[in-house]
Amino acid sequence: MQTAAILAGGRSRRLGGRDKSRLVIGGRTILARQLEVLQHVVPRIVIVANAPGQFADAGVPVLPDAVPGSGSLGGIYTALADAGGPVLILACDMPFVTAPFLARVIEAGQDADIAIPRSGDGYQPLCANYAPACAGPLRRRIEQGALKVVDLLADVRVRELGPDEIAAFDPDGLLLLNVNTADDVVRADRAARERQAARANRQS
Repeated sequence: MQTAAILAGGRSRRLGGRDKSRLVIGGRTILARQLEVLQHVVPRIVIVANAPGQFADAGVPVLPDAVPGSGSLGGIYTALADAGGPVLILACDMPFVTAPFLARVIEAGQDADIAIPRSGDGYQPLCANYAPACAGPLRRRIEQGALKVVDLLADVRVRELGPDEIAAFDPDGLLLLNVNTADDVVRADRAARERQAARANRQS
């Protein structure tokens, strides 16, 4: 069974330790936005975080890190070890991902160990689909202390979704935006409100 895992265990240093999943973008938290989108894409959703009480209201299982202190790589490993099947990984700071795009990422992963978007900013390993075959290489890298996620690509079969393929799902360039700084929050909130206004105008 296909699972989606929202990684919500980061320290958010550039935002003063704030929980990025709870940032309000266009009147709704990023977590609420992601849960709504994922419900249209996968039958099972989990959150990977070490503060389960913090997400008690999310309505989905919360998984503590299987190997504490191993960063995003460990979060991916935790989700795979729990799922027993493929996992769509999604960072908790991406407010504009869409169901059609995430469905495409999952579809692209059917014949590869990882299906991963590559935008103009590089690979996006925290918006990618991981097959169970990744669990062993992930565990080895964790044990070696080699925690850079993109380095895992050297160990597995990769299906890349390049800029041209992404563009079909990304008319305004916001699809893969990560909210990492206060300026990002302002930009994302403004963009979300502009979208809402444009939608209201079309419906009036």
